[in-house]
Amino acid sequence: TSPFAWLRTRFYYLLIRLYFDQEFSVEEFTRGAKQAFSVVSKLLSQRKLDLLDGLVSAEVLQVLKEKISLLPDSHRDALAADIDSIMYTTEGDVRIYYDDDGRKFVSILMCFWYLNGASLPDEVPGGAKVFQVVFGDESTKEKKHLLTANYEFQREFTEGAKPDWTITRIEHPRLLE
Repeated sequence: TSPFAWLRTRFYYLLIRLYFDQEFSVEEFTRGAKQAFSVVSKLLSQRKLDLLDGLVSAEVLQVLKEKISLLPDSHRDALAADIDSIMYTTEGDVRIYYDDDGRKFVSILMCFWYLNGASLPDEVPGGAKVFQVVFGDESTKEKKHLLTANYEFQREFTEGAKPDWTITRIEHPRLLE
């Protein structure tokens, strides 16, 4: 992350605390985002899309239903991220905006890097190389892929709105395209 992006993100977090939610904590949000990512990615992998209702926006859920049905099993298996396999998490973007009706929203894009043992080819369509990590010695070696995912979380802060975060974008580059 560039220093400018880091400062911009911290400024937006300050605005969230000052004008929307005095109890907002970046650490708590990140912890919750990691848990949500783990749960949602496993449900996607298992094709249990009906259980995503309320966690994922209706628009995203409709797109996912179409994409998941076309995925090969290896790609579907690679979507699942155990919470302990998440290696790194960072914010991609933070936005505060108002719609035409005056409703207030905050969206936070989270980027996740995770290890997965699915059987993927060394290269995926488009010629992109998949990063691999090998654990153990020759007799017990285990190969895992380092994969990325981007999930955007949105919450409405209009008075009277539910205090829930909803996932409004899900991207698993080279897997869910």
